[in-house]
Amino acid sequence: MTSPFDSDTAESDAIDSDPFDSEQSAELAERLRAAIQQLLPELRAQGMQSQLTPSRLAALAALSAHGPLRISDLATRMGIALSTVSRMVDLLDGFGWIEREADPKDQRATLIALNDTGQAFLESTRRQAATRLAERIDQLTADHQHALHDALPALEALSVQRPAEPPGTGRR
Repeated sequence: MTSPFDSDTAESDAIDSDPFDSEQSAELAERLRAAIQQLLPELRAQGMQSQLTPSRLAALAALSAHGPLRISDLATRMGIALSTVSRMVDLLDGFGWIEREADPKDQRATLIALNDTGQAFLESTRRQAATRLAERIDQLTADHQHALHDALPALEALSVQRPAEPPGTGRR
């Protein structure tokens, strides 16, 4: 039995503009999930600083991209509990990667900002991960390299797309 995603089928060479049906989307999703699940831990294990967990990296990245944020806004952006983010911010502060400052709009509130040390650490971590990934890409065949390049717009769109929430589970 062949899959609509098998690279050696004649159909894969033809460009099809019809959207996938639910079954094809589910198969693609599973294959993408499995590939990511295998790739990411290996990239993290190769030289990733032990104190930088994926959630801490996400917090640093959010602060880098969106500037100073209240802890509650950071929690909302990350989609995790306020208490969890509050503990994480304490750890990031302990590592010397962030600064706390009064919110100029509300002196009772505190803003969390990435400091120069945190920004340098984040950029170094990103460069190391990109280097490790580039080494892996260099090992691919030319066809796979081009396929990966061609898939980037879809992967980038997928990365910014907000998931549909089941009825009654929306955040307030």
